[in-house]
Amino acid sequence: MPATMRALRKTQPAKGLAIASVGVPAIGPTDVLVRVRAASICGTDLHIYGWDRWSQGRIKPPVTLGHEFCGTVERTGEEVTAVKAGDFVSAEMHVNCGHCHQCRLGEAHICQNVRIIGIDQDGAFAEFVKIPASNIIKLDPSIPERYGAILDPLGNAVHTVLAGPIAGQTVLVTGCGPIGLMSIVVAKACGSSTVFATETSEQRRAMAKKMGADAVLNPASEDAVRKILVETGGTGVDVLLEMSGNPTAIQQGFKALRAGGRASLLGIPTENVPLDLVNDVIFKGATVQGIYGRRMYETWVKMLALLKAGRLNLEPLFGEREPLEKFEDAFAKLQGGLPGKILLYPDGISG
Repeated sequence: MPATMRALRKTQPAKGLAIASVGVPAIGPTDVLVRVRAASICGTDLHIYGWDRWSQGRIKPPVTLGHEFCGTVERTGEEVTAVKAGDFVSAEMHVNCGHCHQCRLGEAHICQNVRIIGIDQDGAFAEFVKIPASNIIKLDPSIPERYGAILDPLGNAVHTVLAGPIAGQTVLVTGCGPIGLMSIVVAKACGSSTVFATETSEQRRAMAKKMGADAVLNPASEDAVRKILVETGGTGVDVLLEMSGNPTAIQQGFKALRAGGRASLLGIPTENVPLDLVNDVIFKGATVQGIYGRRMYETWVKMLALLKAGRLNLEPLFGEREPLEKFEDAFAKLQGGLPGKILLYPDGISG
């Protein structure tokens, strides 16, 4: 077992990241040390790389990034019994306190004192990562490595889609970033009748079609709300899955939502969003849900069952793979609008 490892870290409060040599994490009696096989870059990592306002207020360098990953158990603390060395695993990277009001109510995903591995403490863009055993998710060997590396964002999609009835429902996905694209697949797999998607990026619109959207619209060049209303006989969609955080997209989504419909909001706006609460929420009798992370661990159970059953075809998302050392190329591709996911390999294997 080596004493040191390579890790991709935010080493200083400025734009950029760096590969550094750091000590392999020491684990306690209830921890698990995981050898990372593959990790995926998240939009949050892009924000931290660019050192935007949110990052400056949250990140405390030096810290190793990475919260989407899979790997094999290297060793376990003496009190750990649920997993053993060699097991194929991923993890819920939100570490809840277990004591606050929300945790006591079974709402650990919105814990008041949550800490996120890869944001608040060292994460998985490294050869090894330390995870509390309670957060480890043992994976069926039939789940492909590439799928195991993106379970964190896939869980966001599953949580959002299944936050209410979906079978037989018409759905609008606003914003076709990776989670929006996954939401299309999840909604179709769970029986939605028609999935509309709105997206201004041509690359992402093309990807949305590959992922199974029935109608993909460009709200920058066409009246997407009118077209959706026409296609639904003037009623509007049953379910709005808001993934963009864009104020205009949010407003359009509520206009396209039917009276009595459900709006599940995952996208995070960077500014205040004016809404016509009277006509688009109150008079519609709309159900509006804020969605954060994954339900611990209900979402994981549902997500893994869907994957094991072969219901989720996420193959169009994959294609770009890089060794950890080529992180600059990977981040540049994502910043340039690449619609899929890029997998990083800490052991230097690029697929």
